[in-house]
Amino acid sequence: MSDREDNSSPRDPTPRLVFFDLDGTVTRRDTLLPYVLGYAARSGWRLAAALGVVPTLLRFTIGRADHGLLKGALLHAALGNVERDALDNWNRSYLPKVLRDDVFPDARRAIESHRAAGDHLVLMTATVDLYANALGALLGFDEVISSRVRWSGDRLDGRLDGSNVRDREKLRRLEAAAARFPGRRIIAYGNSRPDLPHLERADEAVMVNARGQLRRDAERLRMRCVHWSI
Repeated sequence: MSDREDNSSPRDPTPRLVFFDLDGTVTRRDTLLPYVLGYAARSGWRLAAALGVVPTLLRFTIGRADHGLLKGALLHAALGNVERDALDNWNRSYLPKVLRDDVFPDARRAIESHRAAGDHLVLMTATVDLYANALGALLGFDEVISSRVRWSGDRLDGRLDGSNVRDREKLRRLEAAAARFPGRRIIAYGNSRPDLPHLERADEAVMVNARGQLRRDAERLRMRCVHWSI
């Protein structure tokens, strides 16, 4: 059984600003690793090249590299030098599978309900703009905030171009978006501890499928905890 969103009222005269996280909130699982490895598997040597991430992974495990550096190192190792057109073609293959197999039905209903109410929908995710922007458009979001990747002309470098949109960076991006919509009530959906800073800032926070200490912390912060069925 899932907790259904009560957002099906007629169009609100004062639309809200609504933020959704992606992985684990809108989708059942991570979307980046399948994206990278799925493309790399089409050329066996790229799967081997992905092992180039290992030095950064080792640094990550001892606290000498952060999530953004690790993400960029994986993309650089596995997809570095891939042409933009090739990745656009991969998006056309990969994204329909995500929409078909990985989106929580309850997330889809919540998105559709907010859209019917006239709310401004923002997909805000730490994953990369290689596919997040296109996926957000397919899901019906008005705006996508994602981590940008670096290019060398029309070929992918893969390392991040700017901040990894995670943890307090999400709070900063939420504040910047809210400044463009003064006076709007803010609703935010997330599923993990790094989402807590921006969820705390929202007027209404929804924590999806949290368990254990994370759920207790969310409840202590007066966030609404929901279970979305897989």
